[in-house]
Order: sequence, then structure tokens, then C-alpha cells
Amino acid sequence: LKNNGMLPFRKGDSVAVFGRLMRAYYKSGTGSGGMVNTEYVTNIFGSLKKLNHVVLNEEIEKFYDKWIKQNPFDAGDGWVQPWSQKEAVLDDKIVEKAAKESEKAIMIIGRTAGESKDNTPDKGSYALSDEEYTMIEKLTKYFKNVCVVLNVGNIIDMAWAEELNVDAVMYVWHGGQEGGAAAADVLCGKRYPSGKLTDTIAYSIEDYPSYKGFENVDEVVYTDDIFVGYRYFETFAKERVMYPFGFGLSYTNFEYTVKPQVIGDKFTAEVTVKNVGDRTGKEVIQAYYEMCGGKLAHPSRELVAFAKTAELNPQESDTVKIEFKISDMASYDDDGTTGNKSCFVLEKGEYNIYIGTDIRSAAKEYTYLQEETAITERLNTLPAPSVSFKRLTNKNGKAEYEEVKEQKRTAHTIETNAPKFTGDKGIKLKDVFEKKYTAEEFASQLTDFELACLSQGEGMNSAKVRPGTGGAIGGVTYELQNYGIPVVCVTDGPSGLRFDNGDAASSLPIGTLIACTWNEELAEQLYTYEGMEIYAYKVDALLGPGINIHRLPLCGRNFEYLSEDPYLTGVIANGMCRGLKNAGISATIKHFAVNNKEFNRGKVNTVVSERALREIYLKAFEMIVKDNNTKMLMTAYNQLNGAFCSANYELNTTVLRDEWHYDGLVMSDWWAKTCFKDGDAAADRYLQIDAQNDVYMVNADSEKAAAEIMQALSDGKISRSELL
Repeated sequence: LKNNGMLPFRKGDSVAVFGRLMRAYYKSGTGSGGMVNTEYVTNIFGSLKKLNHVVLNEEIEKFYDKWIKQNPFDAGDGWVQPWSQKEAVLDDKIVEKAAKESEKAIMIIGRTAGESKDNTPDKGSYALSDEEYTMIEKLTKYFKNVCVVLNVGNIIDMAWAEELNVDAVMYVWHGGQEGGAAAADVLCGKRYPSGKLTDTIAYSIEDYPSYKGFENVDEVVYTDDIFVGYRYFETFAKERVMYPFGFGLSYTNFEYTVKPQVIGDKFTAEVTVKNVGDRTGKEVIQAYYEMCGGKLAHPSRELVAFAKTAELNPQESDTVKIEFKISDMASYDDDGTTGNKSCFVLEKGEYNIYIGTDIRSAAKEYTYLQEETAITERLNTLPAPSVSFKRLTNKNGKAEYEEVKEQKRTAHTIETNAPKFTGDKGIKLKDVFEKKYTAEEFASQLTDFELACLSQGEGMNSAKVRPGTGGAIGGVTYELQNYGIPVVCVTDGPSGLRFDNGDAASSLPIGTLIACTWNEELAEQLYTYEGMEIYAYKVDALLGPGINIHRLPLCGRNFEYLSEDPYLTGVIANGMCRGLKNAGISATIKHFAVNNKEFNRGKVNTVVSERALREIYLKAFEMIVKDNNTKMLMTAYNQLNGAFCSANYELNTTVLRDEWHYDGLVMSDWWAKTCFKDGDAAADRYLQIDAQNDVYMVNADSEKAAAEIMQALSDGKISRSELL
């Protein structure tokens, strides 16, 4: 993000490495999405030493070895770790002496991230600790060149970068078990940086409109509406941006020319990019649009397409194609403002197309005129929100608020048109696959109890699948297996295979880092290899990727997710899902939907407008489902507009099944709740079946869990049709 020429290190540069993470490295966040057992984890200092490219300060190395021994690493409990570790504050004389011996200094700052816990704005969490700040202050006082390397899962406060005038700043995120080695390669110029931010870095956490109310325990109201991340800052608060969305430096420089055109319903631009610097690199070309006028509120910029060049040596060029449908610029009218309620509409007016290497550098290259307002898609009206609230809107470039009215949830009819029960006719599931019989003929053989068992998953560490894995679904009883229904093994997570029995697997870079490549093909390649490993370990489905939106940098699980932008999230996640599919493994996209806060996630009610749902929080899920790159989906813990996601009929049936025509499997998150009883969250798993959440996760015994479903069936709360 910053480099005054200090990087990359030249051969023979004298470098002093500071920070306790010189001897450690955060390979990923914690919890189900990151706790992968690995045979080794590289760190930055050890990798620099191995490269033998720079001369490392041995006295500083010895100091930290002694200090770390006296101040051991706090590993937490494995799920809720401390966000930062105690940091050493070196005496001025030691730092001054080191600066006389070494021209350049690196300070490594680390943060874990994880499930069940959110960051806070406090020192040692989102903000630097006093010790970290003091050390950077001392380094900038004595050293000619100071680089801060951020081994973090989430964006952290960056005000110090300007206050202390450091020379270089590099986010290396959590890079998996080889992340330390990769960071060293880039620092030494063995490889080059070509990443771009997938989020906006503001001057202060208070600058994010989503910060207000985020800490609420029982209910979080999304007053920022569609103005998430750069959509807010580029429209209302450009001056509060420190590093803009899509920004990232290279070790070289590029020039580009644009040839735009519209043919029929498609915008196309051929962009020729030339490396005019003296080092190898890649560049990302990004396209944004701006709707001018219109009755609906619009952000000043919205990402609509991007492309990454091939690797370019000095003076080499590459031509990439930026392409999107005109209808991709449509907006959702959730209240009838345009006269087209519950429709995506392409409003009458001008649409400016901006192309560049980040959201700020993008220049206007084309103006498309939509002569009349056109409906691009008619949809159902969803009951959003569950309470009235004020949402942010754009009134001629000024931030104002308008009322979103409460909508009541309407009851739906329980289906009762089940095909007649036939009993065992000898039809196996394989016969359906081979098209000898229909799925209806096969399912009609199963008793109500067998169907109830089929709706219950088992785990953790079920003996019916590979030891140490997260769960078993499908043929969890002998009777189901007799029909040829296999036991399907599922396990975490996006950052690699998590085995509770200690078995080792490859630890991958976190989702945010992968998205920062802006390289769909690379994401596909990585997850093709991951899929091959999953297949070798006799696991059938990966519980990932996570594709929720980075609404605020404080969300503890942001490291699993990809971006504040739904389109970028959808494209990169599609690559990940396609990679798994290449290896014969199913992805399980999650958490459906609006899981943007970890604390009290099992109960909190998320209140959000239908427009924000359609345009921001559901978009990536829709892209992957419609591209047919997943057959498994996991619902979220939280409530969405007054109904738990696991039992939300509008979410799982109206949107997912009816509108998107999804025909795959839906599972709950582990031990997810469905309703409130006596002031607490209670099971009532039949509500999930009613909503077409196919499998409840997770039980110790499927047959015992099925008894509750049988009772609900007997009471008329659900029908055999819904079990089918």
C-alpha cells in the first residue's frame, strides 16, 4: 500500500527484523474456517534467512529469542484467541545501535481473527497496542527506512502509517503454511506484488457507516443499506478514505489504452496494458459504472467487471477484455419508487463507465444512454424488514435518511401432494443416476421415518465417515444405506481440511487474501489442487467458501470471507467452487445469509431492506447458484428480518428454490436454532424442513433426532411432501 523505493530489498541489504512474529506466523484465523493441522508453518524471518538475499541483524534476533522464551505465545483456547500478543518494547540504545548496523528495518504486526468473536476498536485489536505503536515510533526515529508488514486476518487501523511516516506498508494477510515464505519472496523481489484491496481502508473505524449499532447484541439494523464500503465513501466521504477500494502498488509501472463500445445489450472494452517500468509485474483493470439521475438512490461508483493481465516483463503488453451486460447495471426497486415494485429496473438516464486500476484512478471512458426505464427482472416481494427503520439514501449527492416500513410475514400453505408411499421396490439411488427410474419413484419407497432420518446429519467425528471430520449426511442409517444412499463426509473449511483427530493437511491462504489477487483463474487452480487433496482424504464436500460481505472490518470472520463488494466476491468464489468441482468435490457456500457479525450470532436479528438484500448480501450466492457451481449450501445462524435463516421460508424457498431454481442440498450450520421459546433459542427442527432446509446439522444420533420430526408430522406441522 505504500513504498517510497525501500522495497524490494536489494541483494546484500542490511535488515533488522522486529516484532515477536519474526519467529511465528498467523497462517489463518481460528475456528472452523482456519484450524488446519499442518506439518509446518513458514515464518517471515526464517524465510528471509533461508533466501540469503539480505544480511539480517543477529543481535536483534538474539534479543527476540530470549524475550519470546520469557514471554511465550498465548495460544488462547483454539477458538477464541487473543487478537494480538504481548509485544516487546526495545530500549532506545538497542534500536539506535541496530540502526547503525542495519540500514533497513521491518516491523511485523500480527492479528488473529476467528469464529464466535468480533474485533473491537480498542488497542491491541483493531488499533495498534501501545507497545506496537511505540516500537514503530522508535524505528522511524532511528532507521533510514522502515517497512511494516501486516500479518492480519482483517483490516486494522492504519492512521499510524501517516502519523509515523513509515516508508513502506504491506498487507500479507494470513497466507497459509507457506505464507511466511511467500512474503519473504516478495520483500526480496524474488516475486512481485500484484494484489489489490478488496475493501476500503478509512482513516477511522468511526468513518464506516456500519460501525454505529454494530455492537448491539440482540438486533442490528442495517441503516447503511446499499451504501456498504466504497459505495458509501465514494458517494459521501471521499476525504475519509486512506486507501481506496481496488488499490495496490506494484514494483513496476503500467500504462493502458481503452477501446470501449456497446454492441446490442453488451458493453465491451479492449484494454491494452503495457509494463513501462523495469521490473516484471501484473496489473488489474477495473470497470465501474455511475447511474446519473434516476428516481432510486444510487452510489457514485459500482464495480461491474474486471480483468487481470498476464505476467508482463518490462516493455511487454497484454490486451484484456472488460465485458458486461447492460442489464448488470440495473437496480432493485423494493418500494415502488419507479412504479415497478419488486423489480430490477434499468432506469432512464445516463450511465457513465469508468475504467482504471483502482476505484479512484478509474477515468470515464464511455457514457451509455438508457432512453426509457426497463424492467430486467420481476421478483417476489420479500418481508423486509421486520421493524421500521431509517436507511441511508442519496439526495443529489447528500446523505439523507428515508423510512423503510415494516412488512409482516405471511403464512404459506403446507404442501400435501406427496406421491403415494410404495414401500421397497428394489430401486437403488444409482438407478436414478442411470435414469432407469425417476427420483420420485425412488423416494416413494422410503417410509416417513426413513425420510426423517435423511433430514438429520451426524457428527462431529462421526464413526460413519473419515475420523476427525465435521459431519456425515445422507445414508446415516442402515436402512438408508440399503437403498444405495451413500454416507457423505463433510468437513471444514475454506482455509484447508480441518481434522479434529490431529491429522495434517495443507493450510491455504485465507479468503480475503485469495480475493486480493483479483484473479478468478488462480482461485480456480488453487482449489482444484485443494479438491484433489480432499478427494485423497476420502472427504466428499468442503464446508466453504464463505461468501458473506465485509460490512465492517470488525467482523471476526471476515478472514474467511472475500470482500465488501458482492460482484468481486461472486467472481472469485465462483472460481474456488469451480476448482473443487474440477476435482469431483462439492463446495458448500455459506453462510446464507447476512452473517456479518460473530458475537451472539446464534440469536441476533439482522434487519435489512429488501433492496440491500438483493443488491449486496444475496448477490454472490445468486451468481454461484445460477452458474451451477455448487450443489450444497449452508444457512447462517442469525435471524434475518425476524426469522432464523435456517428456518426462513422466504430465503430458502422463495428466493433460493423458486427464483434461482436451485435444486441442490441446503444444510443448517452446526446446532443452528430455528425459533425462540421461553425467551431462549430452541430447536423445533421441523421448521427447517418446512422452509426447505434439507438437513439439520448436527446430531449424535440421527434416529433419535428423527423422533422430533415424526412428532411434528403426526401433529400436522409438516407433511410427507415436505420431507420428500
